[in-house]
Amino acid sequence: MLLLFLPLLKDFLRNQSLVLLMQLHLGAVLGLFEDQRYKSESKKPAVRSIDIIGLGTGPDLEKKLKYAGDVSSGIIFGGELVNSPANVLTPGVLAEEASKVASTYSDVFTAKILDADQCKELKMGSYLGVAAASANPPRFIHLTYKPPSGSVKVKLALVGKGLTFDSGGYNIKTGPGCSIELMKFDMGGSAAILGAAKALGQIKPLGVEVHFIVAACENMISGTGMRPGDVVTASNGKTIEVNNTDAEGRLTLADALVYACNQGVEKIIDLATLTGACVVALGPSIAGVFSPNDELVKEVLEASEVSGEKLWRLPIEESYWESMKSGVADMVNTGGRPGGSITAALFLKQFVDEKVQWLHIDMAGPVWNDKKRSATGFGVFTLVEWVLKNSF
Repeated sequence: MLLLFLPLLKDFLRNQSLVLLMQLHLGAVLGLFEDQRYKSESKKPAVRSIDIIGLGTGPDLEKKLKYAGDVSSGIIFGGELVNSPANVLTPGVLAEEASKVASTYSDVFTAKILDADQCKELKMGSYLGVAAASANPPRFIHLTYKPPSGSVKVKLALVGKGLTFDSGGYNIKTGPGCSIELMKFDMGGSAAILGAAKALGQIKPLGVEVHFIVAACENMISGTGMRPGDVVTASNGKTIEVNNTDAEGRLTLADALVYACNQGVEKIIDLATLTGACVVALGPSIAGVFSPNDELVKEVLEASEVSGEKLWRLPIEESYWESMKSGVADMVNTGGRPGGSITAALFLKQFVDEKVQWLHIDMAGPVWNDKKRSATGFGVFTLVEWVLKNSF
């Protein structure tokens, strides 16, 4: 009987060695990387090369090494976007960075960047309400990946929250622990999907079309800004009473999700540094996952097992929607402190077509490493793995 299992054992060990090689490669590249773009004196890493012994050679290993390199480049790109200060990375600059990805991999990518007037034509009142106070105009980003050859079997969308700075608006962030000085990382969701786009532009999976969507803007304070108590109308016609201007990310995602559904996609994942409540629930290292679709959750959790990024499924408790009802509009944008990450997910669900499978990742905790005072590039690896699992 042992002889019958030896080939299976050999394949298992071989596959494990390939996974180990990928992890070693990623660990070495990312462990040595340090973002020094904004320092007057930059240090070069002391390590010039690394030899990995005992894992053999061959085309499979070379393929895995290339894959690890492609993913690493996406993670570093995403991390650099998050690390960039808000006076450098405005919504316009984020759109330029997305366009650069598309032009670099123009054999598989196209880019469409919408300005405020074009978004107004699409009736994106929820998104534009958030952007109204900023001197830096909003930019709606849409990258489309199509395989270099063959037919498309499945259409996916990745939607990332793109607040390049979040002051909180008139509900300004104040007091200890508000982390207003770190609110450049409130575009971590958009950084993750653009990092994944960069990696996928190099990998070029077949059989899958992917739409990368970001409603980029700043949440600031001015005489033109959105006020608590205002009512805005999203592009699907639903009205929202804004009872808290610091719950702005979901307002931008509302119109981004409607737009994504209109692209004819079958599955959507959105990523957002959405709620402090999720950090309270899961701590700084684990992202919350919300979805009404068990199969999609399974796909994403399997992808995260390969990436090593920690995700935990939390419930979408429909009874909590009672706290989101408004007296003057279809809904309010916050439902209070209890279950804050759940009511946020319930809010997003109102803007997703029932025929589309949808999953929300609240990555407010793992987007940032407090010890290193730097972005983590969280989400890129899991997204790449998920797209590949859907390719044919």
